Amino acid sequence: MFLMISPNMLKTYELCPRKFYLRYVKNISMPVNDDIFEFGKNIHALAAYYLRGENIDKMEVSLTEREALVWGYLKSIKYFGYEVVNTEYNLSVKIGNSFFGGRLDALVKEDDTYYILDYKTGSAPKNAKFDYQTMIYLLAVSKFFKTDKVKFIYIDLKNKEELAVEYSPELGEEYQKRLVNAAAKINSEEIPPKKTECKCEYKAVCF
Repeated sequence: MFLMISPNMLKTYELCPRKFYLRYVKNISMPVNDDIFEFGKNIHALAAYYLRGENIDKMEVSLTEREALVWGYLKSIKYFGYEVVNTEYNLSVKIGNSFFGGRLDALVKEDDTYYILDYKTGSAPKNAKFDYQTMIYLLAVSKFFKTDKVKFIYIDLKNKEELAVEYSPELGEEYQKRLVNAAAKINSEEIPPKKTECKCEYKAVCF
């Protein structure tokens, strides 16, 4: 049984149980696209320093043209004017017999409502309301701060759009059911069969 279940683990299993097995059970790591990773990493770091009130002048000067355009948009969003609760924030929640957790890009507050900010250098999820990241983060913040007034804000940096999902007790109950079922699947000791076809980065070790 996994001590902590992340959104990425659940998404990987849903996409391909075999890939999940190789990555999280056998602990086989494969190379990733460094350019995309570094771009997202730089923007996330800049946002965290900015929200903490630190001087980012030198960091802004060193941005590439692409990074500067994205940062200009992100810095202008209204949520960056709200009260900052925390940035790069690890949070977890126990649901059923499993712990679920992740790392919030930022948590801000306006009046009595908490806003979870998640910066996407790619696109926001198609079904954001029931995305594993949405479900885990909304439940974790709601339970930790003992409030139903929580919103998850996906900030699509690629298309310069925002997508909001508002928490409710009814939605929370549905989230818990889905997460308990998902945890049962990934904690199963059954080894997924090898695939006959594969196009992902694990192709070389899958068969």
